[in-house]
Amino acid sequence: MSKIREYSKLNLFENYFLRKYHIVIPKIRKRENVIKYKNKFMDKVIIVTGASSGIGRACAFEFANNNANIVLASRREEELIKIENKIKEKGGEAFSIVTDVRKIDDCQNLINKTVKKYGKIDILINNAGISMRASFEEIDLSVIKDLMDTNFYGAVYCTKFALPYLLKQKGTVIGISSISGLTPLPGRTGYCASKYAMDGFLNTLRLENRKNGLNVLVVHPGFTSSNIRNIALNKNGKPQKETPRNEKEMMSAERVAQIIAKATLKRERDLILTPQGRLVVWLHKNFPGITDRIILHEMAKESDSPF
Repeated sequence: MSKIREYSKLNLFENYFLRKYHIVIPKIRKRENVIKYKNKFMDKVIIVTGASSGIGRACAFEFANNNANIVLASRREEELIKIENKIKEKGGEAFSIVTDVRKIDDCQNLINKTVKKYGKIDILINNAGISMRASFEEIDLSVIKDLMDTNFYGAVYCTKFALPYLLKQKGTVIGISSISGLTPLPGRTGYCASKYAMDGFLNTLRLENRKNGLNVLVVHPGFTSSNIRNIALNKNGKPQKETPRNEKEMMSAERVAQIIAKATLKRERDLILTPQGRLVVWLHKNFPGITDRIILHEMAKESDSPF
């Protein structure tokens, strides 16, 4: 019962479910490691896709603070230039390349220009992504395709062209997946599908290159305070322009970036962020039927929920 009281504070589920099914929650580590000292990525060349906002933007600043050379990739040129200038003002090195990861030629151009400027690639952070919010029954199929093209194929294209250079450096491929790449999430069928696909792709890539020195890190953030829900697509493929959740209760993008940097330094293979995230993954693995009810119950609380 003490563990039930402890985890009831996470607002992920009602005590009712735990009591009814006699679930005993395991002890879950609450804090993640961050880098205590700077300059840990001196002269490393790091590409960050989706660098104009959210986790991508935070990663760009975090790795730049550790003296990496940052290649910023996004569709939004104006935002990229702002971030590039801020990094340079702080004494860092950054280079912007306008990139739409849905386009194969753009991804190849990103890699070619990076190698032309810096001569190598040490780390590729596949972060570019969009979300959605609508039931599958109502959603236009073009939305699902857009999500797969951005979240999954964008990572595939960039990794394909970067792989020879990453192998040469015995570098790291990072995929910013989601808790929703490990569990279901109602109203986000396309988003979950794209993240499950990313997980499968990167985990297999790791195995294929086990003897080649390539490190593959798959990151599963929980709900993170960023603009991803504001620009999430509705059933017609238009940004919903508002978040249905309390952003103040979420982990910040900056904190996520700090944890990613430490995991990259340690060459870890997997991250599941936040106590809530680790808890729901554990529950879904051990009690999938019950967890389905818990997740649906929680998501039904959102404003204008379709459930």
